[in-house]
Amino acid sequence: MGSGRRFGWLWAAYGTSALGTWLAFGALPLIAIRVLGAGPAGVAALASVGAAVGAAVAVPLGPWVEFRRKRSVLVATDLVRCVALLTIPAAFACGVLTFLQLLLVSAVVAAADITFRAASGAYLKALLPAEELLVAHARFEATAWTTTIVGPPLGGAVIGFLGPVATVAADAVSYLLSALGVHASGGPEPLPERREAARVRARDLLDGWRFILTDGTLRPLFLNTTLFNGLVMATQPLLAVLLLGRLGFTPWQYGLAFAASSVAGLLGARLARPLVTRYGRHRVLTGAGALRAVWPVGLAFPGPGTGGLVLVIGVELGLILCCAVFNPVYATHRLRHTPADRVTRTLSAWAVTGKATTAVLTAAWGVLGALLGPRPAIGLAGALLLATPLLLPRRP
Repeated sequence: MGSGRRFGWLWAAYGTSALGTWLAFGALPLIAIRVLGAGPAGVAALASVGAAVGAAVAVPLGPWVEFRRKRSVLVATDLVRCVALLTIPAAFACGVLTFLQLLLVSAVVAAADITFRAASGAYLKALLPAEELLVAHARFEATAWTTTIVGPPLGGAVIGFLGPVATVAADAVSYLLSALGVHASGGPEPLPERREAARVRARDLLDGWRFILTDGTLRPLFLNTTLFNGLVMATQPLLAVLLLGRLGFTPWQYGLAFAASSVAGLLGARLARPLVTRYGRHRVLTGAGALRAVWPVGLAFPGPGTGGLVLVIGVELGLILCCAVFNPVYATHRLRHTPADRVTRTLSAWAVTGKATTAVLTAAWGVLGALLGPRPAIGLAGALLLATPLLLPRRP
């Protein structure tokens, strides 16, 4: 089986699980509210505690996975997510569902997500030649935005007819199908060699961070993406409060603003390779990385009515277009620059830091939003984002 066909199975597996994830978008908080009667504190804990615990659990998994066959790890993490999510509809059907179970499932899924992403990067690097990595990442990016557009409306319809538990079951099935797709990618995969003992030692836990922070190319990219993504995600709850609360947008208008602007993700993903061919990877990386920081401050200024809706859509279109160009180029650059025997540890450390930073910044901006109001807090995040291009790599 050629690498193209093997990548096709991997790509199909990614698309299937991504669609399942977006079908079930917001399902766990909705179950906590509607089924278990959780309040705002409970919903916030479900989002932050589950992600934080999952990130902590994933820390030792990175070094452990580094020296295992990656396809087996990908199948295992898909099956773990499938089983964990299936416990929710099973417990609901038996009338024994608890908030603690939702927290545990959230943590297990978060840890498996980080491990899957790290292992999939190493598997992709071994599967494809270096010159094909950008095309692969652009296809993943386009698939991600396609499922972002399609998944939430379908999930909303399913929730309307069958309730949120049904979308969790659909998400579980998507991971099962993903596991089958990864397994079908087949092909030989030698066991990575390690001269030392196979067990994970205490110093191994920091190998990923040690490599990133001592590398002159990866360090600025790591700092830039971690801070940028954390600040953008930290403002999302405040933006929802501003648009749905103070400005009186209806839920369908709020959904339209983000669904319509997600189309720019498809365009950006298609532009990534031609732009790199014409201008070079470094110029596109720094150019798109700088341009994406310009847009978020505009989210502090929408007013009520159609004008405000158009402003939000316009800002999100620009932001998503730049991110969709930047993301596959940055993912390719990171993967090509990381030695094959360090990919899993590096990507795991990157993902763990990203999740932890997002959790901390989201909590901090929640406090700022309460003290200053959502609009000033969003504006402050936008102003800080304008400085993030200074952290991008200066030289090729």
